[in-house]
Formats: sequence, C-alpha cells, structure tokens
Amino acid sequence: MIALDHVLVVDIESTCWEGSPPGGQVSEIIEIGVCPLEVSTGKRGERRSVLVRPTRSAVSQFCTRLTTLTAAQVAAGVSFAEACALLREEYRSADRVWASYGEYDRKMFERQCADFGVRYPFGQRHINVKTLFALTHALPGEVGMAEALRIAGRKLDGTHHRGHDDAHNIAGLLAGLLRR
Repeated sequence: MIALDHVLVVDIESTCWEGSPPGGQVSEIIEIGVCPLEVSTGKRGERRSVLVRPTRSAVSQFCTRLTTLTAAQVAAGVSFAEACALLREEYRSADRVWASYGEYDRKMFERQCADFGVRYPFGQRHINVKTLFALTHALPGEVGMAEALRIAGRKLDGTHHRGHDDAHNIAGLLAGLLRR
C-alpha cells in the first residue's frame, strides 16, 4: 500500500559535457538530492545530498562548473546500488509517492537500474512537477525550474544544479501546487 503522508522529492545530477560524451563514456548519476515533503502541512523535511561514484564516466570541467561537484567529491561517494538501497531503507521510497521536476530523473533511474541490474528504488507513483506546474498555472508549455520559481514568486534557495538544493526548491513548488 502506498503511503500518502509524504512525497519524496528527488533531483539528480549526472555527468555531463559541453558536447557529446567522450568515447566510451555515458551520462550517469553522480548526486541524488532528496527532500521529503509532508503533505498535510506542506512542510519540507531536511534536504540531503547522496553522492554517487560514477563507474562509466568522468566528471568533466563543464560538469563541475554547472554542478560545483568535483571528481574527487563524487569519487568518495557510494555506489549506485548503495544509493538505491539507502533510498529504500531510509526514505521508504518504494512505498511512497515520489516527485521530480520533469521526466529526466525517472528515466535516468530506470536506465541506470537496468544497466547495473539494481532494483528500482521507487514505487509506481511518480509526480512530474514540471507538467503539473504548467497545467496548474495554465502556461502554454512547460518551463524550467528557475522560471517556475520566478512565476511562483519564490527565490532560489541554495545552488541551482545541486541535487539537494534543487530537490528542496522543487518540494517548495510542489507544496504550493498542493495548496492551490
């Protein structure tokens, strides 16, 4: 049975490059940002960053400029399998509704779980906050998170493109949508 008391808001950062990935490398998750949202109150829980060691790619200078994450920082992270286990055990992710801003995070988890033979850490209930925001505000199309914050009259809290800060900001947007 799905627990509806909290929504687990997740935002990932992945290895990235200015152009195509270098030969033999693929984009993979290097940070999982988590921020639980209490549905009844709209209160955001503590934001958390789980750094994940990449195994099929390296953190580029472009990626460090974008995310502030360095190769040394993510090298000290946990394996992807350990990160997924942490989500299941500490956040009950398989038993909760989870949310992300867009479909990228969901698809990356699905792909990386399949690639590594790791059990998918989430249940079947996913909220795409990007689509929900556009629908709720009767926008002609979806907008990026920074623009959504501007439209909602909210300031960016933290560093954009850091998973834990983005998850916290997305949880704030979702709380506002649930209150409408």
